[in-house]
Amino acid sequence: MRGTFRRLRAWLNRLTTTQLAVGIAVLSAMALTGSLFVTSTAVRMDQREKAALAALADYVTMSDKLAAEASFTRENISAGDAAYLSAWLTAFQSGPGRIEDARTLEDTCRTGRGGAGVRFIRAPVGKPAGLSELETVRGERAPRLGDDVYILRLGQGVLCSGRPVEVVVVRRSVGALDIAVGRVVDASGDAWGWAVAAVVGAGVLMVAIGLIAATFARRRLTNAVAQVSLALDRAAVGDFSLRAPETALAPELTELTGHVNLTLDRLEELLSWLRDSADQLAHDFRTPLARASARMDRLAETASSPEARALIAEARADLAGINRAMTDAMSLRDGEAWSFEPVSLDTLVRQAAELYQPLAEERGVELKVVAAPVSVLGVRSLLQRAVTNLVDNAVKYSPDGGMVTLFAGQQGGRPVLSVTDQGPGFAAARAQAGTDGRESHGMGLAFVRAILKRHGAAMTIDDAAPGAVVTAQFSR
Repeated sequence: MRGTFRRLRAWLNRLTTTQLAVGIAVLSAMALTGSLFVTSTAVRMDQREKAALAALADYVTMSDKLAAEASFTRENISAGDAAYLSAWLTAFQSGPGRIEDARTLEDTCRTGRGGAGVRFIRAPVGKPAGLSELETVRGERAPRLGDDVYILRLGQGVLCSGRPVEVVVVRRSVGALDIAVGRVVDASGDAWGWAVAAVVGAGVLMVAIGLIAATFARRRLTNAVAQVSLALDRAAVGDFSLRAPETALAPELTELTGHVNLTLDRLEELLSWLRDSADQLAHDFRTPLARASARMDRLAETASSPEARALIAEARADLAGINRAMTDAMSLRDGEAWSFEPVSLDTLVRQAAELYQPLAEERGVELKVVAAPVSVLGVRSLLQRAVTNLVDNAVKYSPDGGMVTLFAGQQGGRPVLSVTDQGPGFAAARAQAGTDGRESHGMGLAFVRAILKRHGAAMTIDDAAPGAVVTAQFSR
């Protein structure tokens, strides 16, 4: 039982709000249809009871009339009496003695409404009079409606040429006479017609309300999710000025929007702390670096030997590299100032190849560009730094006469950029960490990985046998 309930709950959880609303409306319509069936049964029974009461009243009237006319027994009835009864039945059927609320047979056949009376009399002698089917059709006994009461279904053409009818018949005897008195049952009745109209109208109204409610709920949820997504998208590019509105949204998402805003507040607080820490570190490092650079300049003026001058030049290059790395780190820190725009990856790889072509020619390294038009959404300056960083590593550590391949295009429907060299490659642990363990442009692969991650791209490092291939796969 619990397993069935869990499966049902899991199935319901997979349905959308629109599907649930439509399902509820359909179930409501089915319930109304069931009530319509029950109502139709009740109305049908009521119509039969009315016809049975009218037939019993007709029978009583006929019995009284026959008793007033004569007392017929099997011993004293004659053929003339039978002819008289036939004529009397015809007069009773359509004459002044007819029950006031009975409709004529023509009215019943024309309108389909019940109420018309039908009669049949059989005497021991002579011909019977009236509708013979009232005696020959077996019918269904209805003890709930009364003793000797039957429900007959007369096919098309028996009583009405254009339609079948249902008749409630009372079959009894008066002396030597066998009498069958019936009334045509109302096919629908006013009550039934109003019931059908009410149920059908309510069903249509409920389905319409369900569809309108589902559309409204879906639009409300869609707008609410769009507001939350917009706040998250802005935060993804470093802009924490927008928050998901916690009011005037779908009530189902009120708690979610509250948690989202709390998370964004916490992230903004942490990033502000990191930004302040980075500013303090930059200030703490740049002052000693500036002093060290000035002292190196003074030391270079006093250096007399070539070895000393070479060491001083290397130290100054190291200081410049540290200063450049700090600049790159600060550019990553200032994410809120980035301007995202469409950036052509094929243009970036061609520019990087042109920039490093002179260095490659000095080393005898061939730069090969394989590029197809492809664009991503990002910060042009940062992506340019990442590409030049990768090309710088590849050219610097490729063997003389080697080849560096720059690729930009699409793979699997996504933008891809890769740089392949024929150098010594990377150790698995260092490649996974995104560090190369050697000098490189800026902060190396860690810097590249940070830029790519900020742009929603994944960086992988694979063995090119020989060398390595660094691939950046973008999601947008």
